[in-house]
Amino acid sequence: MKLVTFQKIDGSIHIGWLNKNGVVAMQKADKRLPNDMLAFIDDHETYFKIIREENLETISPHYQLSEVKLLAPLTNPRSFRDYVAFEEHMLNASKSFGHTVSPEWYNIPIFYFTNHQAIYGPNDKIKRPEKETKFDIELELAVIIGKKGNDIQDENADDYIFGYTIFNDWTARAIQRQEMTVPLGPHKGKDFANAIGPCIVTKDEFEKHRCTITRETHPEHLQMPQTTDGRFDLSMTARINGETICEGNYKTVYWTFPQMIKRASENNVSLMPGDILGSGTVGWGSLIENKFSVHRPLEPGDIVELEIENIGILKNTVI
Repeated sequence: MKLVTFQKIDGSIHIGWLNKNGVVAMQKADKRLPNDMLAFIDDHETYFKIIREENLETISPHYQLSEVKLLAPLTNPRSFRDYVAFEEHMLNASKSFGHTVSPEWYNIPIFYFTNHQAIYGPNDKIKRPEKETKFDIELELAVIIGKKGNDIQDENADDYIFGYTIFNDWTARAIQRQEMTVPLGPHKGKDFANAIGPCIVTKDEFEKHRCTITRETHPEHLQMPQTTDGRFDLSMTARINGETICEGNYKTVYWTFPQMIKRASENNVSLMPGDILGSGTVGWGSLIENKFSVHRPLEPGDIVELEIENIGILKNTVI
């Protein structure tokens, strides 16, 4: 299923799922279903059972897409970790910043906590931070956690996954360059806008994209990851004002979501339903990797579209 949060013309907010060219509203489909995505995720096994037993997946849409505004599919995540899991991005960005990739990056998946209160959705306007001169995008896949767990092993991690969405990790590079001279990780260069959407695709719909990599299929200039499974063959594309600036694939990721989940939940740390983990940027999925030679820094009026196969397009305008 492709789950959405949407706003009607009267301003009321609801949840549902996409079907053909429209939206099925959960509570119109069955009053036992909730009207908040986090509540749905919290007890999703019960709610999916209702949907299956009543054969609701195929019912006709209650609204056409033109009649509603899609919001961030999960407007209130409980936390938001972002990883840096693609070696291509690490190599490119490190070179642009004038340093090399730390050997520790190849030993553990690295993440930071971003702002789970600064959530934007499809077609939302993203304000460029004041005085920022190198405003950038980051094309990422994100996973939504479906149940509570701690000290989760990577071989069991799939049991804790609810679904996937597109994530644009908007980045103020000029601010980031200044603050990253202090080894504490990113903060104000990252905390102002996290865009996700247009929907959450439940994990069962990703199984057809599952793949295993080999040395022959993995890019020659990249190191072979520690594991060859846990990946999806998904095209990832970024466009600015209609111009394609990146065409990548999720299967090139070095650290997989099961490995990220294992790392995040170590030391008896609880992952909760509605937590989000970002994959980090796919190779060439940000302008800093080309030192803004492929496209100038983002300015008000620019339209950004991030597209991931089987999810859709996350579109935003810079103001």
